[in-house]
Amino acid sequence: MKEIDVVIGLICRDGKVLICRRRQEDPLGGYWEFPGGKQEPGELREQCLVRELTEELAIQVRVIQPLESITYDYATVRVHLHPFFCEHTNGEPQPLASQRLTWAAARDLRDYRFPPANDSLIRWLKTRLASEASNQ
Repeated sequence: MKEIDVVIGLICRDGKVLICRRRQEDPLGGYWEFPGGKQEPGELREQCLVRELTEELAIQVRVIQPLESITYDYATVRVHLHPFFCEHTNGEPQPLASQRLTWAAARDLRDYRFPPANDSLIRWLKTRLASEASNQ
């Protein structure tokens, strides 16, 4: 089975998280996802995330916390997701490599169709953002 490493950012701003809708012609077309991309050989994960977010969304972020990696087996590929919780610092996101993007409240993430590998991240985000909101 083919294996790929994907670095993703859970990018927050004003209590919401940035999500992108995959282009129809892409694998899992039409699904929503957290932005990021494939790690290149020899590339550090944080470097990969910064590069991908600049290339695909024209934004900058500050990495706050790396999260536990997730391995998920799809029919033809094993995906290793390497998520990072991030703060949006600069640039207005543009859907340069996706069909659409939006800032979504964590409580609304279940209204979007995500690949199953993201389930634990959605649960984590709901808890994290609810905790931040109650501390304000």
